Amino acid sequence: MNTLSQEKINEIRNSVNIVDVISSYIPLTPKGKNYFGVCPFHDDTNPSMSVSPSRQIYKCFSCGATGTVFKFIMDYENISFMEAVKKVADLGGIVVNIGKIHKKKTNTELHQIYDLSLKFYINNLNTAQGKSAKEYLSKRNISEDVIKEFQIGLALKKDTLSKILIKKFKPEDVLKSGLVGKNDYGYYDLFYERIMFPLYDLDGNPVAYSGRIYNRQDNSKYFNTIETEIFKKGELLYNYHRAKDEARRKNKVLIMEGFMDVIRAYTIGVKNVVATMGTAVTEVQANLIKRMAKEIILCFDGDEAGAKATMSCSNELLKIGVTPKVIRLEDNLDPDEYIQKYGKEAFQKKIDNPINIMDFKLSYLKKGKDLTSSVDGAKYISELITELNKIDDEILKDLTIKKVATEMDIDEDLIRKHLEKKEIKQIKPKKTETKALTTKYEKAESGLVYYMLKSPEVITMYNNKVTYIPNKEYRMLAREISSFYKNFGFINEADFIDYIECDSEIMETISKINKNNTKETYTLEEIEDYINVIRDYNVKEEIKRLTNKMKNLTDPLDKAKIAEEIVGLKRSVMNV
Repeated sequence: MNTLSQEKINEIRNSVNIVDVISSYIPLTPKGKNYFGVCPFHDDTNPSMSVSPSRQIYKCFSCGATGTVFKFIMDYENISFMEAVKKVADLGGIVVNIGKIHKKKTNTELHQIYDLSLKFYINNLNTAQGKSAKEYLSKRNISEDVIKEFQIGLALKKDTLSKILIKKFKPEDVLKSGLVGKNDYGYYDLFYERIMFPLYDLDGNPVAYSGRIYNRQDNSKYFNTIETEIFKKGELLYNYHRAKDEARRKNKVLIMEGFMDVIRAYTIGVKNVVATMGTAVTEVQANLIKRMAKEIILCFDGDEAGAKATMSCSNELLKIGVTPKVIRLEDNLDPDEYIQKYGKEAFQKKIDNPINIMDFKLSYLKKGKDLTSSVDGAKYISELITELNKIDDEILKDLTIKKVATEMDIDEDLIRKHLEKKEIKQIKPKKTETKALTTKYEKAESGLVYYMLKSPEVITMYNNKVTYIPNKEYRMLAREISSFYKNFGFINEADFIDYIECDSEIMETISKINKNNTKETYTLEEIEDYINVIRDYNVKEEIKRLTNKMKNLTDPLDKAKIAEEIVGLKRSVMNV
């Protein structure tokens, strides 16, 4: 539980306007009393998220995502409830001390193994045996401060780590970590004589390593940890936990390929930077990038492979409605090499003057083509049309068409008539995403709990007339709402959500009932109907139980007694 009172949390939430906060993350458009925007929590291209300034709640009509400003920031930035409270407090000018945040770790053993291994490797680098490795880092202009900031360590030649880990943890967990192997002779270190660069999860926990050779020849300059239960390369971004706040502050984030590029950028004060760690950008990574800042700049290696990676990454971002900008580096250099060769000012100039994605694509598509040739010219135009169909920015699309038409001396309409026509976007729920309520009983339970969140009157009716809600998730939510009302004497959806600290299971149930109930008002007749349907279900279940019990009885008097009870239950149902 948090250390702040419910009153303080309410004060913090009310110190800001939810519309102002959410609109700093995603564009919102006013419609009637509410504001609408594209939901960032599912694959959405239509503005299906509604934000209510009066209720201080947001709700997505497609995926059911709902909550207060705290919940939005929690999910958008992948942080804890109390971290979100602190962020909102800062925005509202309220000073709070939330103490140290303890990140939840899903696999304690593997995380403990990596925590210990990190201390071990860091210590190695600071011993006499680490002298040559430190000299190597110094020659590469990696200072002592950078070593500490990025927790760079050293794996020695001996199988020391494996011995330590096997003594402290279960052998099966140690082998699952990707740090230790086993053969006929026993356990051995998988990393040896390598400078160790830790890789982190989104919360900043070490979950893997990339080890670089520095004093010997090897087929692999870098050796990386295999994927494990806590390390999925395509779901993480290197330096995300350090860069996210700086990226939010500047509303700009640089995307690079390698962790050395990120580290080098840090040495010149560029801290809003993450790396894909050399893999093709996945949908998960693209969505993480989308949430970091509005301006996305791709800065990959300056060679042909880097250009290809830029194309691939930009297309993945365009799929989710992000139009990135691009930095291209001369002399086939990667960012690490470029910064070392040309310095801070030259690189900062690149950041301040990125090229738009279509100018980059035009340049990329021209390579290897003779545009005076009809065949190559036609291929160029055809490929251009394919790329234009990927972007939603109509102004950029129009400027690109005009530019190419002038450049190729062709009619603009030749390009325009081959473009795909975009569907008119409408605000409507995606029926395929909403799981229909299967029975009248579930509909009644969902409807009753939905209105309990909105009305003390409905809570009172629930307390007086409902003894048991059959569905466990609705039952638990109803009990929490009733308990909140009993403790505080009122019900407010925003206050309730903050009271439960955005508990994931309860929030999932709230999202579910919000998806299946959209009407804000109710009649007493509707609520009575819901209660009667629930009562009908409970009575029928009790009749089933008694009937089965009667079958196992031998005493006629006992059977007659239960039969009479069943008749009474059936009459009560008929009288409803």
